[in-house]
Amino acid sequence: MVNKTILDNGVRIISEYMPHVHSVSIGIWVANGSRHERREHNGVAHFVEHLMFKGTERRNALDIAREIDSVGGVLNAFTSREYVCYYAKVLDKFLPKTIDLLADIFLNSIFDSEEIEKERKVVLQEINMLEDTPDDYVHDLFHRSFWRGHPLGMSILGSVESIEGLSRDAIITHLKEKYRSDDIIIAVAGNVRHDELLSLVDGLFGRVPEGSGRDICHLPAYEKQIEVVEKDLEQVHICLGTKAFPQNHPRRFEVYLVNTLLGGSMSSRLFQEIRERLGLAYSVYSYVVSHTDAGSLVVYVGTSPEKLDDVLDISVAELKRLKTELVPLTELESAKEQIKGSIYLSLESSDNRMTKLAKNEIYFGRYIPIHELADGFDSVTSRGILELAGEIFDERYLTLALMGKIDSAAFDVSRLAL
Repeated sequence: MVNKTILDNGVRIISEYMPHVHSVSIGIWVANGSRHERREHNGVAHFVEHLMFKGTERRNALDIAREIDSVGGVLNAFTSREYVCYYAKVLDKFLPKTIDLLADIFLNSIFDSEEIEKERKVVLQEINMLEDTPDDYVHDLFHRSFWRGHPLGMSILGSVESIEGLSRDAIITHLKEKYRSDDIIIAVAGNVRHDELLSLVDGLFGRVPEGSGRDICHLPAYEKQIEVVEKDLEQVHICLGTKAFPQNHPRRFEVYLVNTLLGGSMSSRLFQEIRERLGLAYSVYSYVVSHTDAGSLVVYVGTSPEKLDDVLDISVAELKRLKTELVPLTELESAKEQIKGSIYLSLESSDNRMTKLAKNEIYFGRYIPIHELADGFDSVTSRGILELAGEIFDERYLTLALMGKIDSAAFDVSRLAL
């Protein structure tokens, strides 16, 4: 059973009762991520997320760590382009204590200047670590090119320059502007009843400042981009992508099925052709990124420099195949069952159910029952897949990011012809 209450100031409380589990997962979600930052303060949302765990008037950083460890729980946070989440997972009997801890962190962090300087070094190390991990960094490179000039193209971590330039005043200003009631969702799933939850959170979160801190962004423009970073690496890392749809688009089910067929599993076309049949790569996959107003579908492959052309040719050929040939019914049905199965299995845990509650609220403004998702996938046809592929696999939108031993001057752009 899912229940939703809106506090007087606009904070939304959503819960799902799971009587068969002994855990409770609670997330405080702020629908304000890196895309809502000022460009000169890029990375501030992620920096604030780090600093939340560095002390309040009641607890220092060690107290916070010891308190969650003492109940055998998990306490963490993450930042995306559209939201920040602070979450915990504990045994149900420890929920009151955990809500007190999370609320203290979220509402009463002091952002001590000394702690800011220490954590600044940590975030700078995180940026350096990403840039030293090419199979991760190439994705940032891709999205920077794909969303060129748009806030979605900004790094979630920020840059060395932007993080070094962030003052305490800028951090506090971001917090005051962005952490406002209309953008805050408290999602809870597990062995807890909604009225019990309300009694624990109402007095704490009812004092969050009212309003919304989200900026209205213009819709991004999709246009072909090629970005090559020459680097002395053993492999060439490839991200090849095109436009997709927003989270709430009526054709989103077709997009997810196209992704599954293309590179979303071990039985997918790219995995079977590039890795299993030809042995050209160890890592090959595709994924969908969907935002409130835009999206992308991306193929990643890591291969040797001498096999780059072969891998690109195969990838482009598989895109063409999806837009020119009907997917056989048996292959489509298998993809549908794979997606539905993964959804059902994921919802056996309270943390995944908590995440689903929050994302449904952020992107749809309502709870989406599982049967509605299953019906959406079941309704997709081979003809619909063909039409969708014809729309999104278009040369005008295709973006390629390459990193490794590549001669950018000699790269043949005509290989990307669709």
